[in-house]
Amino acid sequence: MLGEEHSLAHDFPDYEELIAELIQSDERFAKDNHYYQSLDKQIRVLELNKSPIDDLEMHKLKHERSELKDSLYQRLIAVKKH
Repeated sequence: MLGEEHSLAHDFPDYEELIAELIQSDERFAKDNHYYQSLDKQIRVLELNKSPIDDLEMHKLKHERSELKDSLYQRLIAVKKH
């Protein structure tokens, strides 16, 4: 759906506390999360403005967001297992 939020806390509510902890304690996670949030916001704004970029560029942004989200999620799983 266009303009839909994809924040980690929104998509992974069971990990909300862990996400907040890692943002405070893990500099790399915090940096990657910040970049992820920035990408997500950029994509939502473009979608709501009827994507004033070409489809290939939008696809690249969404692909980058997806890969970063997967990476962040894998780190959440790894930390939770310990």
